[in-house]
Amino acid sequence: MMQRLCALRRWLRGLEPTARAHLERGWMVQFQPWLERRALFRFQRQPLARGVAAGMFCGLIPGPLQIPGTLLVCAWLRGNIVAGAVATFYTNPLTTVPLYAMAFYLGALVMPGAQTLPAWASVAPDGGFSVQALAAWMQALGTPLLVGLPTLGLLLAALGYAAVQLMWLAPALQRKRRWARYR
Repeated sequence: MMQRLCALRRWLRGLEPTARAHLERGWMVQFQPWLERRALFRFQRQPLARGVAAGMFCGLIPGPLQIPGTLLVCAWLRGNIVAGAVATFYTNPLTTVPLYAMAFYLGALVMPGAQTLPAWASVAPDGGFSVQALAAWMQALGTPLLVGLPTLGLLLAALGYAAVQLMWLAPALQRKRRWARYR
């Protein structure tokens, strides 16, 4: 397991020269000083963790605004854009409904009073899936969803940040334990 984590770290560090080479060509040259100050293409522990956190948070934004939102948050937090964009892919057509239901329940926990999840049959009587039915179901979720989405996003961002930190530091912690046993 630790060998895989070390290999992942080496692979991520190997991406940095490639990203920098792409920045030195074409129209991106004029933005290179700003991008460099923001650490948007650094494949180190902190920028990667911030990028994953931004991607996990912005992954709950509806539709095609996930990656542009992640780019803005990464620029603000000085996170890695590549890690942020890849982290948004945890949401897809198969995971959207369960994530939104989880956000609804999380919002219902935070809000006072009893909140009930509307049935899918109330928006799609035939039981079929369509974009219009999904939009109607999300609208029926109402305020608990509006409260639950940012709450779930912050929770997922914190978990993503912690996971990257732990994965990055795990080999060093294991070496420290081995060294302590050796002495």
